[in-house]
Amino acid sequence: MRNRFPSLSLSSYGSGWSANRRVATVAAAVAALLALAASAALLTGGGNGHQAPDSTAPVPTGSPSSSETVSKLSSGSGSVPKPPQIAEPAAYAKAAAQMLWSYDTRDTNRDQQLLGMRAWMTTETTYADWASVFGQVPTPVLWSRMADQDQHASAHIIEGHYPGAFKQALADDPSAITEAYIYVVTVNGKQTLGWRHGGGGAEERAVTLAVQCRPNNDCALAAIAPSVTQ
Repeated sequence: MRNRFPSLSLSSYGSGWSANRRVATVAAAVAALLALAASAALLTGGGNGHQAPDSTAPVPTGSPSSSETVSKLSSGSGSVPKPPQIAEPAAYAKAAAQMLWSYDTRDTNRDQQLLGMRAWMTTETTYADWASVFGQVPTPVLWSRMADQDQHASAHIIEGHYPGAFKQALADDPSAITEAYIYVVTVNGKQTLGWRHGGGGAEERAVTLAVQCRPNNDCALAAIAPSVTQ
């Protein structure tokens, strides 16, 4: 049997959590916007011609442990791009989604991947839900198995938009945004995978992100948000 390995991708991370717990770090300022979330499950893309690996070991669903904090990560962020200087929420969300769906185990170890992803997060701890992003990265053992097969992925972003529920909530209460300046953006795209000996495939992706964009400041990622009405 061929040895195949699962991709680093958005999963059902936190699907068993309540909606209140999922958005706890941002709810104080944007409860009126995110309370319209229809489900506690993350948006995920369906397979479309993806030559999925045989092994289906799950992406970890726990929060970072004390032994896996950012302070203990290795220096450098490998192939993970640095966060762009963008002040428009939808544009930043599209860049963040591309970062989340891209990786290269050939030149980036797991610690470097985490460190690079952490740099995209808002520094305002009240609103930063690092656990929702951390949970997208496979366990150290699984990452090592992926690296053994030179697994890598790139992403093509198709579009990003403000979900209808967010736009309606903002129209109903424009002032609700002005404390934390958290915007909800849904991004759609495609992830292309490759591994040793020419293996590969493609998979459609969708994710809803909470992005903080304060006036006169660059945007930053706040969380992978619960799914909301398209």
